[in-house]
Amino acid sequence: MSDPIDTPFRPRIFSGIQPSGGLTLGNYLGALKRFAALQGGAAETVYCIVDLHAITVWQEPEQLRARIREAAAAFMAAGVDPAQSVLFNQSQVSAHAEMAWLFNTVARVGWMYRMTQFKDKAGKNTENVSLGLLAYPALMAADILTYQATAVPVGEDQKQHLELTRDIAAKFNHDYGVNHFPITEPLIEGVATKVMSLRDGSKKMSKSDPSDASRINLTDDADTIATKIRKARTDADPLPGQMEGLKDRPEARNLVNIFAALSDQTPDQVLARFEGQGFGAFKPALAEVAVEALSPITRRMSDYMADPAQIDAILAEGAERADAIATPILERTKEIMGLLRTRR
Repeated sequence: MSDPIDTPFRPRIFSGIQPSGGLTLGNYLGALKRFAALQGGAAETVYCIVDLHAITVWQEPEQLRARIREAAAAFMAAGVDPAQSVLFNQSQVSAHAEMAWLFNTVARVGWMYRMTQFKDKAGKNTENVSLGLLAYPALMAADILTYQATAVPVGEDQKQHLELTRDIAAKFNHDYGVNHFPITEPLIEGVATKVMSLRDGSKKMSKSDPSDASRINLTDDADTIATKIRKARTDADPLPGQMEGLKDRPEARNLVNIFAALSDQTPDQVLARFEGQGFGAFKPALAEVAVEALSPITRRMSDYMADPAQIDAILAEGAERADAIATPILERTKEIMGLLRTRR
């Protein structure tokens, strides 16, 4: 075992999204808007398009390349500035894959089988899914810990992922008698960190829902956004003055949370404005707020997507910056584990 090492951890935030295409209002409010807001603070911000995670299930290559660029465009259109944050796609920084293998030797198989995402995606077909789908949590931990990230912005439904990363970090530190990896903290803050379907308030808004009316896409135009909000499922009761009154009204609660998040208010502030009113008054106001917030993002995404070479150049530069952070941490990890290092 190594001697205990007191490693100071620079404040650093890491997060990423999969290039799965069809980014929605849920992606914006639950991730992209928050990513932009975290820039410029005490912590360095590192944001990643996790394309290696995407290929745990089959991807058509040309479509995947387009979706990587689309995700990068969405990051920047939502306000992530490549000059303030490190923005790159995962596969360009080989430290992610190498650290993931090291973590495969630390993580336990039972941890992987307990992961909800594996159960959901594999279903009853566990013998025929890719090994990557089972082992992806080790890669996810590598994404975070390769940068010794001290915090990760996550939604409520992603806490299990971060808990496993913390388990891997704690086991590594304990096994080798070091303080090499931080026990990364979750950043769960704000309203509408989990945006629900416009057609069913018990389900998360998702691009995989068969009904396009269930979601607002970041590529929807103003008329489409207004129409979807007008047709969103609600109930006949008037709005209360406080969120407690929406406890058993999931569709109403979801729309109020969306209004609050888009307008940078609290849900109770929104309800104070609409108390006693029905959705005939609320929905047009929500549509106006949504169009005002999302239309500029849609336009900027379109502008970025018109110049794929520019996107590629931005991602390449971000990858160089990411590699400069990741490589020394990876090399120190291998040294701690007793692996020989060929010095250059």
